[in-house]
Amino acid sequence: MAGVSDYFAIGSIVACKTCYNTIVEGEVQAFDPQTKMLILKCPASNGRPTQNDVYILNLSLVSDVQVKKEVTTPPEPAKQLNLKRINERVRGNIEAKRCLIDAIRAGVTPEGLMLFHTIGKTIDEVTWDGPNIVIMNQVKITPPYKPDNIQGDGHTKAYTHIRKIVEKHLKDNQHKSSKPADGETKLVSSSASSGVVAQSQ
Repeated sequence: MAGVSDYFAIGSIVACKTCYNTIVEGEVQAFDPQTKMLILKCPASNGRPTQNDVYILNLSLVSDVQVKKEVTTPPEPAKQLNLKRINERVRGNIEAKRCLIDAIRAGVTPEGLMLFHTIGKTIDEVTWDGPNIVIMNQVKITPPYKPDNIQGDGHTKAYTHIRKIVEKHLKDNQHKSSKPADGETKLVSSSASSGVVAQSQ
């Protein structure tokens, strides 16, 4: 076995013993020689082949470090980041947060927030205009966020699709509210003479 090195090549297989006397063995994903931080990708502890466990190890706190397999081929160069797209996404997130704050200040209800979240699961172009929900700049939903509060061209696919989402959202919420909450106590029988009440949970 190879000994401890000042550098671990990405893709190498490394094993070590943690301060909890646990053996960790996996593929090197990253290594910082200055801080001695090593990142290993290991088989998933739940046994699923499509998943992995990732360990971030401080080499100053581990022992018996061994390089089980060296990588001889150089790693693939890291992909360049699209800084323009990242900046656009950051600006978009900031603008979305600002609109949300404005909506809350305008008195948007919890029902409105829930509907906004539901629409946002399938449609990216959804934002706030005060307390109103605006989708794709084509459809607007005003309080109290019912199907009758949907504004837009009723002949467009966008309008029809949004209306279906709103109707399904309201139906699902009504179905949930009609169910008894988990752990709710139900009175199933009583005895007037003894004053004993039977309960089921």
